[in-house]
Amino acid sequence: MTTEIAVQARNVSKTFDANSGDVIALEDVDLTVEAGEFVSLIGPSGCGKSTLLRVIADLETVTTGELEIFGKPARQARVDQDYGIAFQQAGLLPWRTVAGNMGLPLELHGVKKAARAARVAELAELVGLTDFVDSYPDQLSGGMQQRVAIARALAEQPRLLLMDEPFGALDEMTREYLQSELTRIAAETGAAVVFVTHSIPEAVFLSDRVVVMSPRPGRITDILVTGFGDGRGDALRESPEYFERVTAVREALHGSPVERANER
Repeated sequence: MTTEIAVQARNVSKTFDANSGDVIALEDVDLTVEAGEFVSLIGPSGCGKSTLLRVIADLETVTTGELEIFGKPARQARVDQDYGIAFQQAGLLPWRTVAGNMGLPLELHGVKKAARAARVAELAELVGLTDFVDSYPDQLSGGMQQRVAIARALAEQPRLLLMDEPFGALDEMTREYLQSELTRIAAETGAAVVFVTHSIPEAVFLSDRVVVMSPRPGRITDILVTGFGDGRGDALRESPEYFERVTAVREALHGSPVERANER
């Protein structure tokens, strides 16, 4: 049985024009993300992680190379709403309630009020905010605001979720809680996830595969398989296997030889 491909990048490069000359952000990136797979991008600041995510989202265009989302050009995938996106800042509209923020993409695309309300109820239950649908963003904690942002990204049932350090500004306890919630949400929705992070433990906990990138110009230097499957409970964070994967990713980031028994 052939596995559907969510993201296919072939020899993707991205160059920006700058006053001091061209800046090569990405160079010859090859990456495949399967449908339903959770992949994290990790690397030093300025390595092109977010640029790669923005290219996938059609917020930037590739300079050279080919990029397909579910077999389509990135622009067509955006038009077809094949992906949702969440950033580090929740970006909620302060004058709209939780329900209003969650339902905004549906409203913009002409979904009728009754269908919109039903979908918002599903989303609120999915992210654990049923009791807060009539609240406003300034009445929510940072973690709750991010849950609203994730729900909004999932409003139109995208097959791909793109996330750029969505938990980076949160305290450690909230961050770990939302990591666990995100693995549950990804499993329940079946969406593929491409997740940008600076945190090695976060990348290992969340991901099926961790993609390691070099300093600029950003290239993929290593891809490590975690092998955890669906067993991502709190006990995983204390397991020897988890610490082994964290060490392997850290060594890959520093350019040290690593043993990858589970690499495919």
